[in-house]
Amino acid sequence: MPLSDNEKQILAQIEHDLKADEKFAQAVSSKGLYRHSARTAWWAGIGVVASLVLTILGLRVHFALAFVGFLGMLACALIVERQLRAMSKAGLRDVTESLRASRANAQRMREKFTRDR
Repeated sequence: MPLSDNEKQILAQIEHDLKADEKFAQAVSSKGLYRHSARTAWWAGIGVVASLVLTILGLRVHFALAFVGFLGMLACALIVERQLRAMSKAGLRDVTESLRASRANAQRMREKFTRDR
């Protein structure tokens, strides 16, 4: 179903407003995703190390404390894994888009040089 002229105008205005908002653009860009995921993975990694220390020290006190430390370590490791997957999916998408763009540029250059001869 095609958009009416009014709907197209509203959509164009929304796109213009979103492009003008630099803070929003940075937050939803792939770099923003990397930054957030990397920060979360970093803190979860610190949580893994802290939970490991709690597990080792908890073994001296009581096995239940060591088990709580192990569960914390497991949860933090799962968070690290999830964030690394999110970063790799977005990174893979960026790489494929840049490869497509470079192929298109290479094709244009080939056409330009073959026309000049």
